[in-house]
Amino acid sequence: MTTLSITRGAEYSRILGLGAARGEQVVPNDDIVGPIDSSDEWIRTRTGISTRVRAGADTSVIDLSERAALEAIAKAGIDASQIDAVILSTITYPHIAAAGAPVLAERLGLKVPAHDIRAACAGYCYGIGQADAMVRSGAATYVLVVGAEKMSDFIDPADRTISFLLGDGAGAVIVGPSDTPGIGPTVAGSDGAGAELIAESADWLEYRDNPELPFPTLRQQGPSVFKWASFKLAPAALEAIAKAGLTPDDIDVFIPHQANVRIIDQMVKQIGLPEHVIVAKDIVDTGNTSAASIPLATERLYRDGAVKSGDIALQIGFGAGLVYAAQVVILP
Repeated sequence: MTTLSITRGAEYSRILGLGAARGEQVVPNDDIVGPIDSSDEWIRTRTGISTRVRAGADTSVIDLSERAALEAIAKAGIDASQIDAVILSTITYPHIAAAGAPVLAERLGLKVPAHDIRAACAGYCYGIGQADAMVRSGAATYVLVVGAEKMSDFIDPADRTISFLLGDGAGAVIVGPSDTPGIGPTVAGSDGAGAELIAESADWLEYRDNPELPFPTLRQQGPSVFKWASFKLAPAALEAIAKAGLTPDDIDVFIPHQANVRIIDQMVKQIGLPEHVIVAKDIVDTGNTSAASIPLATERLYRDGAVKSGDIALQIGFGAGLVYAAQVVILP
């Protein structure tokens, strides 16, 4: 009987290097409250945000991705030519075809497999799960994973539901082989019944057929999203911890998607994380950068001296879809 040959890769994988790129413009609350008839105090109280970073008109989501990727490659101590695959998690690359990942790969001088993930704020964790599987299966030795968004291209400044939350940036990592486990099993899922809770004001066919409609921009049903994120995702986080062979007491760092400080605080309680756990709150200064938020928050923790190589981190992304993904990783 004829059998197929298969490849096998490294027994384990881990994150080897991290890079970040934030929008060049710091936008305080006072600069955006006029169109939404709000105040700095209201935004701080409801979300924890004091400023958000946004990119200039001439900066693209691929520009941000390239900057973050080059730093990640340097931190990993490899040459770009060693990268075997590129995964770009984004919902703001402004083309239906082609995807952004091949464009990013070309910027880096690569002719390797490259694809986008459209999983919104969970996209980075989806990418980590895919990269881990690729390295361990032998499909790749080194994988570049990027979470990048230019959210400011898709907001209505007068929208009170989500516009004031959003910022621009990119975070990138290199995932490669390891002698010891560095990425735990990914726990992911979706609830398409809630797809309308975070969505555009109109789909592109509606916009095409009704040119009098405003350009489609993001909207959310805030109270419903808050309840889902705050109270429904703890089981996924706990499952990711358990599948990594750990308990909440073993976690050093919690790096959730930076959606809202109140959501983050509620998730800490629901998961039952002990007081010693460092909790990422990059949203205060950077805003919500969707797929970029977890790697950007990780970079901020390093910059602040709050974490070190070898720390055990629980990361969980969640957002439009509704989708979510979580895993425990060893910090590079």
